[in-house]
Amino acid sequence: MILETARTLLRPFADGDASDLYAYARDPRVGPAAGWKPHANVEESLRTIHTVFSAPNVFAIVDRESGHVVGSVGFVGRPRGEEGLSDELGYALSPAYWGRGLMTEAASRVLEYGFTVLGLQAIWCSYYAENDRSRRVIERCGFSHAFDQRLSDEFAEDRLTRFYVLLREDWKRRRSR
Repeated sequence: MILETARTLLRPFADGDASDLYAYARDPRVGPAAGWKPHANVEESLRTIHTVFSAPNVFAIVDRESGHVVGSVGFVGRPRGEEGLSDELGYALSPAYWGRGLMTEAASRVLEYGFTVLGLQAIWCSYYAENDRSRRVIERCGFSHAFDQRLSDEFAEDRLTRFYVLLREDWKRRRSR
């Protein structure tokens, strides 16, 4: 499955994307903000392609201009009790592409896919409270704040995590404006 936006192609990851993935996943500004450690080498990026990014409905974000993989976006397989009618959106983007609206563009296309093709009724998204860039993507895509929870990961014992949800009917209403 390939999805298109004005500036990107969203497609499944391939082994040949390991170098592009490593180029941004090694940056300490990327992984820790999402709860994972920076990649140590290209081999780790390839393992991530074979495991995390091989899941259905996870896409490499390919910049049309350069042809390089500059991020990832997709569903992480964490429904919130709606028996397969919901999932959680996850994403990461190379810092070289921050501030251009590229993630909002890619995430919006994946939301459309989730609601129209996958038949999801609710899509969840979360971010660590200190990650303002992620918060802005979530808000621009139309998500509404649902709840906060303190979670621990390898970077902090007690990180405030903010959870947001976008219901299908709210997404449809937003699109019809």
